[in-house]
Amino acid sequence: MSSGISVGIITVSDRASAGEYEDYGGPALRQACQDYEWQVEAEAIIPDDLEKIQRTIRAFSSQGCGLVLTTGGTGIAHRDVTPEAIRGIMRLEIPGFGESMRMQSLEITPNAILSRSLAAIVDASLVIALPGKPSGAVECLGFVLGAIPHSVKLAQGVPTSC
Repeated sequence: MSSGISVGIITVSDRASAGEYEDYGGPALRQACQDYEWQVEAEAIIPDDLEKIQRTIRAFSSQGCGLVLTTGGTGIAHRDVTPEAIRGIMRLEIPGFGESMRMQSLEITPNAILSRSLAAIVDASLVIALPGKPSGAVECLGFVLGAIPHSVKLAQGVPTSC
């Protein structure tokens, strides 16, 4: 569908990073990326730690990942800090991504209103913070799929025709 996009996937989970819980979100996103013919170049499982999230996003961007997907840490639990981490290093936020993901997710679950999913430009990457639930992460990615290739090109400074 949209080949040529280099992707980094970050699972944000205290339990998964400690080996107490198997990560299903990262593999679900990896499969979705493969289905979209994107190249997954980097993956990490890290705890809900603001500075580690920021360092990993920046590392993946510097490695050339034009798209960085995070899964987890977008809810309202005490340790959910993914949106704050991204906002702390972003150049700008793209509100339409989060709005679209929440609105379409509300048709699936009333708890979607609790999501703080967002998208932003960090360095030369489009960063999308997705829900931690694997099905929610893949669904939300699908909801914004159409805008991703153009957004990645703009983030990387590639001239576009529109």
